[in-house]
Amino acid sequence: MKKAFTQSRSVWMDTVKTPPEQPPLAERISADVCIVGAGIAGLTTAYFLSREGKSVVVLDDGPIGGGMTARTTAHLVTALDDRYFELERLHGEDGARLAAESHAAAINAIEAIVEQEKFKCEFERLDGYLFVPPRESKKILDDELEAVHKAGLTDIEKVERVPWDSYDTGPALRFPRQAQFHPLRYLAGLAKAITENGGRIYTQTHATDIEGGKQARIDTSSGGVVTAGSVVVATNTPVNDLIAIHTKQAPYQTYVIGARVPLGAVTRGLYWDTPDPYHYMRIETLGKGDEAYDVLIVGGEDHKTGQEDDANKRFGALERWTRHRFPMVEGIEYRWSGEVMEPFDGLAFIGRNPMDKNNVYVATGDSGNGMTHGTIAGILLCDLIMGRRNPWESLYDPSRITLRSLPDFLKENLNVARQYADVVVAGDVESSDEIKPGSGAIIAHGLRKVAVYRDPKGEVHERSAVCTHLGCIVNWNTMENTWDCPCHGSRFDAMGKVFQGPANSDLAEEEPANSEQ
Repeated sequence: MKKAFTQSRSVWMDTVKTPPEQPPLAERISADVCIVGAGIAGLTTAYFLSREGKSVVVLDDGPIGGGMTARTTAHLVTALDDRYFELERLHGEDGARLAAESHAAAINAIEAIVEQEKFKCEFERLDGYLFVPPRESKKILDDELEAVHKAGLTDIEKVERVPWDSYDTGPALRFPRQAQFHPLRYLAGLAKAITENGGRIYTQTHATDIEGGKQARIDTSSGGVVTAGSVVVATNTPVNDLIAIHTKQAPYQTYVIGARVPLGAVTRGLYWDTPDPYHYMRIETLGKGDEAYDVLIVGGEDHKTGQEDDANKRFGALERWTRHRFPMVEGIEYRWSGEVMEPFDGLAFIGRNPMDKNNVYVATGDSGNGMTHGTIAGILLCDLIMGRRNPWESLYDPSRITLRSLPDFLKENLNVARQYADVVVAGDVESSDEIKPGSGAIIAHGLRKVAVYRDPKGEVHERSAVCTHLGCIVNWNTMENTWDCPCHGSRFDAMGKVFQGPANSDLAEEEPANSEQ
């Protein structure tokens, strides 16, 4: 089991039985397609390919759904985080139309799978609402309404307010036929269907080396080897690339609270506002009968991964925002965070991996809409591997260069360059004696930076603080007890074990300095 997230649990993790662990791979096997990653993108791709009769192998170094899919808020939307007028500017009217079409198709595909396979995952169609904070211009709503209609979403309308009794938002856009579900229950259903179709899933199996070629080869830490006609890397961000994709997207940490409210006190729906930082909301019902109540799930307060360590401040801001609008809140029952990959032009990267063999595919760049982008990946990658044309191929092509996004590209990569200055600055503390049990800090041993963790029993553990992706210095994440890379978003648990790419190996072992004995 992955043990990285010890300080927070999502409502999904807390309300579903642990997915049955599959055995690790310990032998040499072959398949038509090997998929690395058992989240929404990986399992959806495996599901569609298995239905086509392809032999499929899925590998994951944790349990099924043990990555970011367990930390989503599970909005299924055509209302995208990057406004349609912005997508139109970056990708043209045809691009914006294809984005709307593909996300609508993803919701429909999830609904069809749920109905056909009889998944019990709380899939529900409902309205979504986009609104503007008080005293801010409402022009963004008019611009977006015009853009979504041009993109083919003609059923979207402007309404007087969001349907809340406790707070008047003023004008809003209503997006009908959006949806939500329980993501881990959905993944459990996909996994069962894949195995029934002949697919094989191996958990606790870390893919150490991924090579394309006439026959792709995937080596694993458990000793197993997979050879396959094609390989799909669906690990939130690719672990098989050093640079190709990682300069075109940026990792952001996002925060979520789950506030207990009386059953039915807030109208069920999906909700989003427009400021920076923005907020997003939905409702999950827990308990049964007279014991039932609603959890108001509110997220936002994003920042670049590894560049801040102030989770309590951000959770506090989310709670204040929520209580101001919903005075019926009875308490905060959940707090968690997740990582979002933000492509500079607003759309995911799905397709053949740049500068790699033609049989290596990637799915990344969720842009805050991971459940629908992950489902789009399953549809699109299945078509590509089956040799079928797909109208979305060029829109999501990982090799694309969107010149209009160049300012954001330069801004984000300049931010990355600045992080390398940490190589020469002092550490967080001078001695491990200053580190409290259950916490970590960076200590400078001369020019070397060491990631030092003191476990709850007081024992000190040292690892190199140099990220194994491209050499940035990691920072301690107090809330999650993790080491996070401020350059490209790699994450390691307190003991230095990698659980989030693009790094694909653990922090190097560090010999304790004599002064620290």
